[in-house]
Amino acid sequence: MKKLVLLAVFVIGATFYNQAEAQTISDNAIGVRFGGGDGVGAEISYQRALGTNNNRLELDLGWRDNSDYDAFKLTGLYQWVWNIEGGFNWYAGAGAGILGVDGQRGDGFDDDGTYLFLAGDIGIEYNFDIPLLISLDFRPEFGFFSDNDVLNEFSPDIALGVRYQF
Repeated sequence: MKKLVLLAVFVIGATFYNQAEAQTISDNAIGVRFGGGDGVGAEISYQRALGTNNNRLELDLGWRDNSDYDAFKLTGLYQWVWNIEGGFNWYAGAGAGILGVDGQRGDGFDDDGTYLFLAGDIGIEYNFDIPLLISLDFRPEFGFFSDNDVLNEFSPDIALGVRYQF
């Protein structure tokens, strides 16, 4: 019984020690998220800390202008952030977004419209001693409310993020 009590005290103490040593996230971070699984490409990314629980809001804006179509994409995600060790964190989140497409492929198929999607997010990041944050994440997106079956489907997106923290 004595060993069980000592083990419980050790586990509880280690938990509180890890929480006390856990690194907090920065109040703001802005940069670029290099992805492109959805056809929009790189996105301008902004993160804002919410409260004191290492939660944050991430907003990403991407656009594309080429001969086939013009598009913009705005995504908002709520993220929960957990410290692994030192500057390493992992995070998960959920959110939604809007996609606007203006295009004509020349084959009579018109993709014009505004579409909604739901998104998830899971990733890992490293917070350097300088105000630099690098991340790698996976963002599955599920489009809906579209006449176009391609835009109603699952769209995976893997991206590398580079952000300046302030």
